Amino acid sequence: MLVLFETPAGFALFKVLDEGKLSKVEDLWKEFSSTDSARKVVKLKAFSKFENTSEALSAATLLIDSKPSKGLRKFLKAHCDGETLGVADSKLGNAIKEKLQIDCVHNNAVMELMRGVRSQLTELITGLASQDLAPMSLGLSHSLSRYKLKFSPDKVDTMIVQAIGLLDDLDKELNTYAMRVREWYGWHFPELAKIVQDNILYAKAVKLMGDRVNAAKLDFSEILPEEVEAELKEAAMISMGTEVSDLDLENIKDLCSQVLSFSEYRAQLYDYLKSRMNSIAPNLTALVGELVGARLIAHGGSLINLAKQPGSTVQILGAEKALFRALKTKHATPKYGLIYHASLIGQAAPKHKGKISRSLAAKTALAIRYDALADSQDNTMGLENRAKLEARLRALEGKELSKSAGSAKGKPKIEFYDKDRKKGGLITPAKAYNPAADSVMGHTENEEKMSVDEPPSQTEEAGEEAPVTDGEKKKKKKKKSAETEDTAVAEPEDTGKKEKKKKKKHADNEEENVEVEQSKKKKRKHADADEDEAETTDKKKEKKKKKKKTEE
Repeated sequence: MLVLFETPAGFALFKVLDEGKLSKVEDLWKEFSSTDSARKVVKLKAFSKFENTSEALSAATLLIDSKPSKGLRKFLKAHCDGETLGVADSKLGNAIKEKLQIDCVHNNAVMELMRGVRSQLTELITGLASQDLAPMSLGLSHSLSRYKLKFSPDKVDTMIVQAIGLLDDLDKELNTYAMRVREWYGWHFPELAKIVQDNILYAKAVKLMGDRVNAAKLDFSEILPEEVEAELKEAAMISMGTEVSDLDLENIKDLCSQVLSFSEYRAQLYDYLKSRMNSIAPNLTALVGELVGARLIAHGGSLINLAKQPGSTVQILGAEKALFRALKTKHATPKYGLIYHASLIGQAAPKHKGKISRSLAAKTALAIRYDALADSQDNTMGLENRAKLEARLRALEGKELSKSAGSAKGKPKIEFYDKDRKKGGLITPAKAYNPAADSVMGHTENEEKMSVDEPPSQTEEAGEEAPVTDGEKKKKKKKKSAETEDTAVAEPEDTGKKEKKKKKKHADNEEENVEVEQSKKKKRKHADADEDEAETTDKKKEKKKKKKKTEE
């Protein structure tokens, strides 16, 4: 039985001397405890050395895919005639068996044997020192890791990070230079700043015109529209600006040429960034655009680092300061960061921006992972997700009724409103107003009794008015006068009671005040007495001291 062993230097074939020891797998490691005992178990039969690093790399990459290389096949054909071969990979053994018709074995005994051979490798293979084996394995591992990464210059996202940083710097410099041109030339022609709003057109007009006196003779049709040109020429005739020397105008023109060169370079850089984004991250570009996608990559550090982030992190990427401030002050956290500048969020209404940003961040995270890890270079996934997000935006804006808004069929369920009904049942109706409970001023208890006791006359029941005699009229007048006298007598009695109560309260208050004043006087007397006692004691002490001095 032979054993195939792969090393960084080449392939080795070991002959198993005692196959009976393979039956005891648990005790096999003891046989490789020393070099002498290891040489009794296995013996080197043949060794195929790699000529260079590229050959070693190609052989190692094929072994990872469980495929034998050409050199390995030639080596096995020459030394494995009619013998079984122990291999570390079962798939590799199947491939060798199919192509070379060599019986291969892969079991626990072979794996333990490989482990023992690895521990005594430098002793079993003559001419292979550990000092040479270490740099070989290091070089092979580096080259193999580069191959695994499948490094491609088209996937370099460092260029995107540098390009978007330069683009932002150019925007700042352009803005600063353009404002300097406006301020500088404004001393000579201040009206031009309101007529021409665009910075680039302003710089072109100043560079062409120079002195404002030349405006009437020049043709601005290539730069400005006809209406703006006519307004410019009229303003130049009546301008209130100061006169400027030719040397100053030359310096202003040089600054205008710098602004125009910066704007041309910025346009060129934007085209370059657009092409790089479409090649490196096409799906991300289709979702959020070139500038927002490039800023996300620059903020994350690289496309791979950005692919490791979840959708919630992508949503607030760029708003970390606001996030931590909100967590510290226990306020609402931000809903969007750099992703806010995407066109989909700009189209949404203010109340829907949070929902759309959350949905866009989730789709963006998927697009970033697809761009970073997939082999294909198309943007179909990004376009499909963008169409879904646009449909969701239309649904949120109310153009399409959502199914969750009403019943199961998508139609809102309308119920008849009943003010006396709730979910639990009927509500007791509100009590009606009872006018009989009102009290009327001027009526006494006697009248109420009379009205209750006296039954209605027959004429009143019949609905006819009863005739009133002179005697009855006199009686009614007497009753009314008596009632008024009773009420007049009752009123002064009530007022007298109230006055008595007030007097009592006033007397009580005066008594309390007197008691408080007396207590204050007592406290003052005690305080004065204490002070007098203290003074007398002080005087006595002084007298004693004087006596002692005189005696001395």
